[in-house]
Amino acid sequence: MSDTPSKQDELAGTEQPFVQHLMELRDRMVKAFLAIGVAAAILFFFPGPGALYDFLAAPLVAHLPKGATLIATSVISPFMVPLKILLMSAFLLALPFVLWQVWAFVAPGLYSHEKRLVLPLVISSTLLFFVGVAFCYYLVFGQVFAFIQSFAPKSITAAPDIEAYLSFVLSMFLAFGLAFEVPIAVVVLARMGVVSIDKLKEFRGYFIVIAFVIAAIVTPPDVVSQLSLAIPMCILYQVGIWAAQVFIKHTKAPEEVQETATPS
Repeated sequence: MSDTPSKQDELAGTEQPFVQHLMELRDRMVKAFLAIGVAAAILFFFPGPGALYDFLAAPLVAHLPKGATLIATSVISPFMVPLKILLMSAFLLALPFVLWQVWAFVAPGLYSHEKRLVLPLVISSTLLFFVGVAFCYYLVFGQVFAFIQSFAPKSITAAPDIEAYLSFVLSMFLAFGLAFEVPIAVVVLARMGVVSIDKLKEFRGYFIVIAFVIAAIVTPPDVVSQLSLAIPMCILYQVGIWAAQVFIKHTKAPEEVQETATPS
């Protein structure tokens, strides 16, 4: 008879009825929507929907011909477009709290090594998405709009529609935000054992080609925006490989650590 005590499950005794899980999920969703509503109310009074749109349109307006402005071709566009931007800004402002509610809901059902795996990924993916959006707004937009306006004939007065501009901005934000998630995708694939670190290194050359193809598809047909998306993706792919090596080492389950330490 072995003297070694049996290992207890970390989650033993933490099970809850299904209905209780649903009630907790409802409460956390309500809190998340309330946070978005509070953020929207604050942004409505300061700086206001109009000011938010002016901030979003600033990179384009700075490169329009003197005296030119954006136009609204729909009757309700001057109301709906700033409102959409207000709601989008409110969601981004409340996103950390929303993600915290998601984490608080799933964390009790995770083992300690799973928490070390999930929480850093949630935080880093959120930060990288924000960095991608900021990179697009502060660095890419100015170069892209200047490049486009340099090709405009002198006989044409540029007056973009505000709805078309909002659609363009959102698609660019989404493209750059997701592109900056490349390290997270690499880390997850490596940690789950789908692809080894060596295979990721071998795939580096193919990924460079894929990055330029994706950039050519999702960005406007100008070399500035395409390079601005493709080059960071290539750099972030290598960063993901380095991060995966560190991440795998520090997020192993106890069983994996024991198997690694046991000589064959």
